[in-house]
Amino acid sequence: MLLLALDTATPAVTVALHDGTSVVASSSQVDARRHGELLLPAVDRVLAEAGTRLDSVTGIVVGVGPGPYTGLRVGLMTADTFGLALGVPVHGVCTLDGLAYASDLTVPFVVATDARRKEVYWARYDDSRTRVTEPAVDRPAHIAEAVADLPAIGAGALLYPDTFPQAREPEHVTAAALASLAVEKLAAGEELPAPRPLYLRRPDAQVPKNYKVVTPK
Repeated sequence: MLLLALDTATPAVTVALHDGTSVVASSSQVDARRHGELLLPAVDRVLAEAGTRLDSVTGIVVGVGPGPYTGLRVGLMTADTFGLALGVPVHGVCTLDGLAYASDLTVPFVVATDARRKEVYWARYDDSRTRVTEPAVDRPAHIAEAVADLPAIGAGALLYPDTFPQAREPEHVTAAALASLAVEKLAAGEELPAPRPLYLRRPDAQVPKNYKVVTPK
């Protein structure tokens, strides 16, 4: 097994290789505006660090969000392209689950990432491997009662300390955590979700309504 994992659902552009036993190479850069520029060089860097080639990869793991439309689709399209070119399976993993897994918490807690527009993407967990709510997008004040007194991790939690007073690291997901979680689930015989995006809301760019037709009749 050699899994290539990547995620662009948060400001972190993160890539890792996992050989089924441990992470053999990884890279993470935080830049919310350069996902498309940074992802493929990061893949090349990780492959070089591991001393292997892309055609040695036996599977792809990709974070499916939730996340902003533009950044998220960079990782998903790249994962799909690799899967088709290599003829290997592409596995989706919820980005929030990757953050939860990296926390290694054994008590109930919340994961919250920055959804912009003064909102967060969030979900509740019983422990680092057990999500108990579906991912959602909300204004922090609207979920204050639901997350009261719970530890919270992620950039969204750190951004709104009034709602998440027990906010802590990690701030962003890492592909290393996604890969390790995927390996654990696959070894247990669990089926991973399809690599389809969790947008949770419509993109900012939309076709205007009632626009004027200027083509000749």
